[in-house]
Amino acid sequence: MMKPKREIVSRRNRPAKEPLSHELIVKTAYELLKQEGTSGMSMRKVAKHLDTGPSSLYVYVKNLQELSSYVLDLGLGELNLPELRDDDWKDQLFQALHAYAELLIEQPGLAELSLQTIPIGNHAFRLNEYLLTVLQKGGITSTAAAWGTDLLLLYVSSIALEKAKRASELMETAQGYYNEADPVRFPLMNRLKTDFFSGDTASKERFFWAIEVILQGILHKQLGDNGK
Repeated sequence: MMKPKREIVSRRNRPAKEPLSHELIVKTAYELLKQEGTSGMSMRKVAKHLDTGPSSLYVYVKNLQELSSYVLDLGLGELNLPELRDDDWKDQLFQALHAYAELLIEQPGLAELSLQTIPIGNHAFRLNEYLLTVLQKGGITSTAAAWGTDLLLLYVSSIALEKAKRASELMETAQGYYNEADPVRFPLMNRLKTDFFSGDTASKERFFWAIEVILQGILHKQLGDNGK
């Protein structure tokens, strides 16, 4: 029986690989993040996707932490911030933070990164500058503005990751456990069990309530500090 002839493919006929670069590495890691989450953008997996060895990546990024920062910043390039206006600084703050939350909810991998690393680049700086500008319009300046921006972003990242990870079925299961909790041992929780899961999602009532609480705390603390 004659063996079938094996077709030999010359390396010269293969499509040329795109030269390795910082931009290509970050873009590849970002695509893997969107597909597989943070576990998909290890140095080993990024290198494999680029058909190279992990050691080659370290020429362009120091480590996974730095790569994660660049990837997060690339993702923030998709954030659409409302135009800055002279009126209603608080509404502009709410809308900007909600846009940030929506982006993170759509891409859970970005939400994870936002809690694990600090973004490096102009897209992250643009978001920080926007929030600082709006807070300044509201009379929040200096250290309070810097710390307040960090606190607001931390809250949004946390709530976005929670929403992205929680399926509606899981929420229903959790609510069932709350309803079945012993009212004698947990009287306060029993009385407020409905409130734990309340909040009009469509109007973003609970989200904006939390932002307002944080803002009032910042304003109150700054007023107290200025009165010293």
